[in-house]
Amino acid sequence: MRLNSTTVKMLLSCTLLFSALPACSENAPTVQNQPAPATKPVGTVDRDFSRWEKQIAAYEAMDRIQPPPNNAILFIGSSSIRRWSTLAKDFPHHQVINRGFGGSHIVDATHFADRIIFPYQPKMILLRAGGNDISVGKSPEQVFEDYKAFVAKVRERLPKTKIVYCSIFPSPSNRTKWDAFKALNTLIEKYSRYQSDLKYIETFDMVLGPGGQPRPELFAPDRLHLSAEGYRLLAERVRPFLP
Repeated sequence: MRLNSTTVKMLLSCTLLFSALPACSENAPTVQNQPAPATKPVGTVDRDFSRWEKQIAAYEAMDRIQPPPNNAILFIGSSSIRRWSTLAKDFPHHQVINRGFGGSHIVDATHFADRIIFPYQPKMILLRAGGNDISVGKSPEQVFEDYKAFVAKVRERLPKTKIVYCSIFPSPSNRTKWDAFKALNTLIEKYSRYQSDLKYIETFDMVLGPGGQPRPELFAPDRLHLSAEGYRLLAERVRPFLP
């Protein structure tokens, strides 16, 4: 059979096309087999623990001069604990230790546990932290995981120590975070409900007036931290949970 020029050109084009297909297939990236790029979870914060070194070292220096008693009640957490200057006066029948450091997150308490928790061998730890964590963008679920990590570390070294979580309360200066605070409180309350070594203290409603808004007299001028009257109410909430 004799082929005309047009047919020959068509056959040649098809031959070149099919011969090129394997090469294209070999060079094409197999996207479905490549691992997904690593991503950082929303709200994750790279912690610079060195920012607390001066404060932690100061506590250690205090401990060397006047060692705290073992088997006491340890209050630890962020500025709400650090600023609690009437702690010993509020609980005169208990030996209490204040190791708050302002601006800290739950992960900071976990990180420094070897230095400002375990040496004291406390019979109870009251932790009040989590608000700063939420404020920098962590989700309630992420902060809850941080809390569980704190509990796990304490249980490993101090299996007989009770852990009390003092919940996050709203303030006039952080209205946009109130729902997240509630969500975190709920997660920790449910987690603590059926575990004998964990307790939860509700304080969210403590600072609210009849209209559901924070009472101004319970806060310092910065509208974030508690006033003397606010600490008086906080002590009343905490007192029934102490051994």
